[in-house]
Amino acid sequence: MSYDNEKIIRAAYQVAEEQDIAGWVAAFTEDGTFTDTSIPFTYRGPAELGKTVEVYAKAFPDMHRELERVYVTGNIVVVQLRLQGTHTGPLELPAGTVPPTGRRMDAPCCDVFELVDGKIKRFDCYPSGTVIAAQLGLG
Repeated sequence: MSYDNEKIIRAAYQVAEEQDIAGWVAAFTEDGTFTDTSIPFTYRGPAELGKTVEVYAKAFPDMHRELERVYVTGNIVVVQLRLQGTHTGPLELPAGTVPPTGRRMDAPCCDVFELVDGKIKRFDCYPSGTVIAAQLGLG
């Protein structure tokens, strides 16, 4: 069976924009992972994957992912994008909670996805943590 991998990934971003946690989790394989390299932390499986959307929706209710370029090679999709939003809620990270700063972020990011049978098996996110920290006044 052939899949339109770019379309699958664009749909996953849309689900995240809509803060549809069940839809986000459903986009992954049962053993799917999401690694945020800026923290660094890996969320695994349905019980943890939904937390990623919840955390960022709470910290940045107006969060937008501005997709700039999408590259597809077989079952790998690479996306260059910008993470945009206003930090108006607590940002809960594995190392602790960052209180709201009220500041805006517009940070470069690169996401790498591996798909299996039309679902995300692995999602590695490479946001520019130093840019985000500086824009939020944390650095």
